[in-house]
Amino acid sequence: MTERLTTTIRIDSWDEQPTREHDDGTKTAHAVVTLTDGNDGLRSGLLESVLHYGSDGTSEYAGLIRLEAELDGKSGAFTAIGEGTYDGTTASSTMRIVDGTGDLAGISGTVSSSSTQDDYPNMPLVIAYDLG
Repeated sequence: MTERLTTTIRIDSWDEQPTREHDDGTKTAHAVVTLTDGNDGLRSGLLESVLHYGSDGTSEYAGLIRLEAELDGKSGAFTAIGEGTYDGTTASSTMRIVDGTGDLAGISGTVSSSSTQDDYPNMPLVIAYDLG
């Protein structure tokens, strides 16, 4: 049975470094985001992304997130991989859970986020999961 958790986790640090900048105003970058002080069983996490910025400041990105958590009394960590967009106001992503450790081995589902600057320093998350 799929459970749904709507929660937040705190963005502790955001390290984004350009990898290429082009004459047309586009660029690529790599970001590493440290997450801490989660709610509802989330403890900590790490988000890594590769981003492409358009000349207008919007972006598309691919990334992975690893979250340490306790879900339904089971402890471990899980990793999700996916993609997202930033339209200049809202960053939205959907990632598919691909791996779990500890009591969360066998977890499946998705991790989604939609956030604006008003949410900072928190990242809203919706985790739809099945512990198998």
